[in-house]
Amino acid sequence: MISSNDFRPGVSIELDGSVWRVVEFLHVKPGKGSAFVRTKLKNVQTGSVVERTFRAGETVPQANLEKRVMQHTYKDADQFVFMDMDSYEEASLSEQQIGDRIKYLKEGMEVNVIQWGEQVLEVELPISVILEVTETDPGVKGDTATGGTKPATVETGAQVMVPLFISTGERIKIDTRTDSYIGRE
Repeated sequence: MISSNDFRPGVSIELDGSVWRVVEFLHVKPGKGSAFVRTKLKNVQTGSVVERTFRAGETVPQANLEKRVMQHTYKDADQFVFMDMDSYEEASLSEQQIGDRIKYLKEGMEVNVIQWGEQVLEVELPISVILEVTETDPGVKGDTATGGTKPATVETGAQVMVPLFISTGERIKIDTRTDSYIGRE
């Protein structure tokens, strides 16, 4: 059980038979009446977002989530298959379950798979990935690191803004949280 006073962004709770993640919270102490906590919750399974108010100090069950390191092995139709490298168990996730993180997912990549009981909820990518640039405008003599940026397409199909000196075929490091270029590999 977790108190509504302990809510922080990223905390997972169980409500109405589903797992919800706290996106935002605001502890309110009105001049009259008792304090309450106004939250914005995101359903981890469906992705829907609701606003809900809890009394200050109200307890709710905390979701018991398990994080396992798994490797993306292959894509079967619209399902992405991940394998636990210790037990060789496989788990399948749809494109909707993976969400926008799919743009950096490639075969052989190790990711954290979040499970609630036996149900696979989502995939957590590494903070940074190294991918090859497959398409970008050619660099011109005189392009510098402090100059502008240009769009580049990487091997997974994602578009990233890179410095002007990056050319096709180079391997670059990308921050998956902000979709930004970190450096060359």
